[in-house]
Amino acid sequence: MKIAILSDIHGNRLALDAVLADIEAHGGVDATWILGDLCALGPQPLLALEQIRAIPNQRIVRGNTDRYLLTGDLPFANLEERVGDLHKVQIYVEIVASLAWTAGAVTTTGWLPFLHQIPLEQRVDLLDGAQVLLVHASPGTDTGDGVTMETPEAEMRELFHGCTADLVFVGHTHVPVDRTVELENGHRVRVVNPASVSNPRVPSLNASYGILSADESGYLYERREVPWDRQAILDLMDAIRFPGAEHVAEFLRGDNVS
Repeated sequence: MKIAILSDIHGNRLALDAVLADIEAHGGVDATWILGDLCALGPQPLLALEQIRAIPNQRIVRGNTDRYLLTGDLPFANLEERVGDLHKVQIYVEIVASLAWTAGAVTTTGWLPFLHQIPLEQRVDLLDGAQVLLVHASPGTDTGDGVTMETPEAEMRELFHGCTADLVFVGHTHVPVDRTVELENGHRVRVVNPASVSNPRVPSLNASYGILSADESGYLYERREVPWDRQAILDLMDAIRFPGAEHVAEFLRGDNVS
């Protein structure tokens, strides 16, 4: 059994299509698991949703930006921490405008019921009995700092306290992660982030995804990267006057590489 692991598509149909084409070029998969942040903070929200819904044998969990579209929540509790940095204020304003633009698009085209039915978490048992948890940021939440390779061990134990899964797939931070945390009860949890389809933070600026191969004897995980036409998205954002253009462009230029 082969499963594609995708996260953080962020309304970028072009990058998503590149990933799906790469999956097919490598022989296809039996299922696809998507770890949230489907359509906000990108210029092609509806095209991305159409392609996501067409993917067969899918499992999806909710990301924080998916929730923002449903509830009107914003990524920052207040603006006080940002008023001293003009660039951060400008980016905040862009994000708010972009979320409003996307919320209007998904509302008027009837996509809200699709987003509403996406759960916070999903659990799957692999053929060898390993228990898998799918979540956007960390168990029980779609937000927060998430997980990176630099997250302190004590913080990892706090984030995964009480977790009974053997393998947890997360997204949110847009950086690749593959590490194991040992909890207080001795249970070991492998935490994997395939990095992002869009708004990249990997040095190559490629679209990233993972492949999980599993059978009765165990499982194997590998991460893949796919080049795609970032300039086409930059040009599109300019052409349609996308309100979040500079925020997304920072990712596409590599300004946010970890």
